[in-house]
Amino acid sequence: MTDQASKADAIVAEARQWIGTPYRHQASCRGAGTDCLGLLRGVWRETLGPEPERVPSYTADWSEPGRSEDLLDAARRNLVEVARAEMRPGDVLVLRMRDTGVAKHVGILASTAAGALTMVHAYSGCGVVESTLTPAWSRRIAGVFRFPDRSV
Repeated sequence: MTDQASKADAIVAEARQWIGTPYRHQASCRGAGTDCLGLLRGVWRETLGPEPERVPSYTADWSEPGRSEDLLDAARRNLVEVARAEMRPGDVLVLRMRDTGVAKHVGILASTAAGALTMVHAYSGCGVVESTLTPAWSRRIAGVFRFPDRSV
């Protein structure tokens, strides 16, 4: 197994440790509460160390009023963008909740033993769950990113 594959496995394993954590807007505490960004932040802390930047306070409709792509911009600053055709478990999916909306949801790509693609993510009313990457979710992908190599 390559170092990259080991890192991806560790990312997916850590994300799955958060399953069942209740949804709490702006939180990032495994078992106590998190939102989708908090899940990503928590997985970052456990697999890479300190978070790369402070996350400002945000509302549930963040980025929508100004139609700014704040989440995509942050992903591009802190993660490594990859082509959608190259996505694999352990990658971060940045999604739009509406076809014409700004990107404001994230999940971590995973897969089942049978090879079906899934995503570990947190959303209101469900908390952290692992969902099949259905066509409905897949068409909302605005970007695919990989965690950076922090081994140097």
